[in-house]
Amino acid sequence: MKPDDANGALPPERRPFRVLVIAGSDRRQYNCPGVDSKARALMQRMVRRLPEEWEVDAEDLGNVFGRARIQSCNACASTSMALCVWPCNCYEADNKAEPDLMWDLGLYARLDLADAWAVIGPVNWYAPTSNLKLMFDRLVCASGGNPREDLIGHKDPERAMALEHAPEWAELSQNHLEGRSAAFFCYGDAGAAEDDGSGRPKNLRHPHWFDPDKEPFADMRDAYAPLVWQCRYSGIEVPDALWRYREFGNGKPYSDNQAEDMVAEAGVMADFDGWVDAFAAHVRAKGKVPPNQYRAYGHEAPGHRLADLRLKWRELRMGVGLPPAGSSPAEQQAQGLNDDATLGPKRSEGEKRREG
Repeated sequence: MKPDDANGALPPERRPFRVLVIAGSDRRQYNCPGVDSKARALMQRMVRRLPEEWEVDAEDLGNVFGRARIQSCNACASTSMALCVWPCNCYEADNKAEPDLMWDLGLYARLDLADAWAVIGPVNWYAPTSNLKLMFDRLVCASGGNPREDLIGHKDPERAMALEHAPEWAELSQNHLEGRSAAFFCYGDAGAAEDDGSGRPKNLRHPHWFDPDKEPFADMRDAYAPLVWQCRYSGIEVPDALWRYREFGNGKPYSDNQAEDMVAEAGVMADFDGWVDAFAAHVRAKGKVPPNQYRAYGHEAPGHRLADLRLKWRELRMGVGLPPAGSSPAEQQAQGLNDDATLGPKRSEGEKRREG
């Protein structure tokens, strides 16, 4: 059935099962590829195959011309875990200056609402797609993020550092999506028609520099290991049997390995359907996941205009070489570590070096 977000307010025993299916390819036919991805076709197939009585939510992360993209993580946690707010407050919905697809699509709430997630995507250069990696990078706030931005003046680094050492931090810092399950179906083509027969790419001037015996993974599903282990680190269960890789299109030109070719390749759909059925069986056997203490569902971001003015004053003072006394920027400036006092932070380092 279609997802009804209002059911998120019901106790688990009164609501249906809910899952979120994500197509993680960057391709869409409404951008320069001009063709939809295999991940999208598999997502649609999975939506049709899951139990009719479940709420099945789905999203395609592919790039659409003119649409917002998932903004990158600013690595707030590396300054202080208390600066990394749950759900992420580095960006916000419908912001014209920094449009962000995570917020525009309501993904934090939708991930929160689901009992389990199913992620489908290709292997690109021994790794997940850039959009999937961006989404999971932005989920660092789910692993111990600060649910009380009012305690840090929205984004004050010094207040966040102090909070991280305060007694109340132990209660605030939780795995906010813990208890859910995630499944991963990744696929690849082993370089399609680019292999020279020895495991090397054909178009190498120095083939001895590429040793196929030292390629990163014996099992290519490990290309998605960073996402799997991030989930597990954050208390999200990823059963080993639901983390799968399937190869198809090996030896074919890329143009001969589209979604319509995939469905005709022997055994591929049977393998995918088996993964979908195993996912459904796991979700049903595990049962519905109760909500956590601090939810993204129903979250309303507090106003922060005054806090932004204070932070802007901090930024201007740092720009003229007057960071807050005792702060990390002050220590770095004193030691000459980053040389970053400037009123033009958008200027690149390359520009500065060329202009002197």
